[in-house]
Amino acid sequence: MNLPFFASLLLAVTPGPLPAMTASGPATPPDPAAPLGSTVFKWEQLAVRTTANGEARRVANQPTATLKVFESHVTTLNPGKASHPPHRHAHEELIIVKDGTVEVNLNGETRVVGPGSAFFYASNDPHALRNVGETRATYWVFTFHTGATADPAAQNPTPELRSGVFDWAKLPVQPTGTGQRRAILKGSTVTMKNLSIHATTVNSGKAAHGSHRHPDEEIIVIKEGDVELAINGGTEHASAGSIVFCASNELHGISNVGTTPATYYIIRMITEQTPRPVAQR
Repeated sequence: MNLPFFASLLLAVTPGPLPAMTASGPATPPDPAAPLGSTVFKWEQLAVRTTANGEARRVANQPTATLKVFESHVTTLNPGKASHPPHRHAHEELIIVKDGTVEVNLNGETRVVGPGSAFFYASNDPHALRNVGETRATYWVFTFHTGATADPAAQNPTPELRSGVFDWAKLPVQPTGTGQRRAILKGSTVTMKNLSIHATTVNSGKAAHGSHRHPDEEIIVIKEGDVELAINGGTEHASAGSIVFCASNELHGISNVGTTPATYYIIRMITEQTPRPVAQR
């Protein structure tokens, strides 16, 4: 099948980020040219825009210390609707299903998966997504533009990670001292030195570990539960649906402050632009 090519489609249709919450309170509208610092994007504060196929929530569209552009949004599709025709683009993309049942079209093959499932779209692989359930389907979208995205000479010809669909219902569950862990993917990509994703479930009143910092940037996506986030000396509460961006070498931590288990995804990225570690304080 000769599929249409829509280069950088999501950047073209998704403008800059909405104001979010930082550890010190409501944030002012960010400078879209400035690197994104550690930020909590609370689900209930994301503005909702009605679309022809459902709803859209903007999250971020900015450079970071590691990425040329980090773009994120949340899409809700009505039953039977698709976000767009099958297409491909140079930047890599990650989608996580929040609610509903979707059909993923990836390299001409289709799979049906439900809430919690994740898909990784490698550079220039054709893909599409459609809601095949009887209720609305909502999913988080993360697109990664690195220094190698627009430079074929800098791309990795032998990446460890290829495009794939990771069904939540089939992910192995590993017990931990504070709950559970599900490994999803880890390895080099066409444009990144390393991309890793796992899901952590923490029991009420527990934390998987203490506050820490590292040079690779991290995205935390709250699947379910109520958590407290420690960011650079301040704290923020976040509930299901919220997204947290932890900037390079900035102190951060997360703990379950709810009465039920909390589950969240951890996405970590390393590129050629990732800063060096700083001394622990």
